[in-house]
Amino acid sequence: MSTQRAAVTALIGVVVVLSVCLLAWPERMSYAPFVPVVVAAGLFLHAVQMYAVFAVSAGALLLTSVTAHERPTSPTLVAALVVVMLLLVAVDRRRAHLGISPVAGATMLVDLRDRLRDLGRLPADLPAGWHAESSIQPAFGDAFSGDFLVANRGTDRLDLALVDVSGKGMEAGTRSLMLSSAFAGLLDATTPAGFLPAANSYLLRQHWSEGFATAVHVSVDLATGTYDVGSAGHPSALHYHAGSGRWAPVDGADGVLLGVLEPEFAAYDRAHGRLERGDALLLYTDGVVEDRDGITRGIDRMLGAADRAVGAGPGVADRICATAMSGESDDRAVVVLWRD
Repeated sequence: MSTQRAAVTALIGVVVVLSVCLLAWPERMSYAPFVPVVVAAGLFLHAVQMYAVFAVSAGALLLTSVTAHERPTSPTLVAALVVVMLLLVAVDRRRAHLGISPVAGATMLVDLRDRLRDLGRLPADLPAGWHAESSIQPAFGDAFSGDFLVANRGTDRLDLALVDVSGKGMEAGTRSLMLSSAFAGLLDATTPAGFLPAANSYLLRQHWSEGFATAVHVSVDLATGTYDVGSAGHPSALHYHAGSGRWAPVDGADGVLLGVLEPEFAAYDRAHGRLERGDALLLYTDGVVEDRDGITRGIDRMLGAADRAVGAGPGVADRICATAMSGESDDRAVVVLWRD
């Protein structure tokens, strides 16, 4: 017997025992013990099984209310039980199509969230002199973000792709979960120049009505410090030049949003540069710099924080991300790569 079937049998058995006790000792029993049975069914059972327990419970309540004349009925408690059942049924309508219990669904979401974080975890085995940090903050403190990072470490190369999916928070979280695995695979399987075209083709095949995304992809040669950057409608990567002590946009990286144009019409030009000793690259999403007045003030504020954060030790990305003009009303992501 499966665990789910055993749980159904046990809960129905409890309902039957409670009903018998109510009929046998009406002056000593109440409807209160039905509450945990109903809640447990709503939390742990599949939809059809939950409905079976609810039906038996409702029948037991009706039977004992009609037949147990010596015990005064508690209309408030009975009504509360019925309301709880109706609420659980209403919440269950969407997950009924999936055939999973709320607890199982929550476990799946936690696993998917952890997988998303694993895919974006920056490698800890960078060569001496190289450092990287990231910070991804979902809107309104949600568990899922429309911004995500995927990373791939080769022998002498590091590839980073920061992606901003349309929407924010939980609304975009499901698309992020799906795209992150696909983009991680593409990052490993394609050349740097081929990543964004392949990502665009993949997104087009999903046929999402609002499934566009922006992305910035950086591929760095860890032996020489040379890099190339590609952009798909994303804010420009920024290069910190230690010699001048100034940040400058990486010009020349240009391309259309992912998931908008067919491959034959979508071009993704790449820009090239070199990270010297003391230099850094900064990637970010628009949630870090946008506000109601545009992005100019947001970029100035971000770069001011970046100036203070460079060389200040661990937590660089978190400190920059914390300056976001949008506060917690939008997803925010920052990635910083620097070379001692």
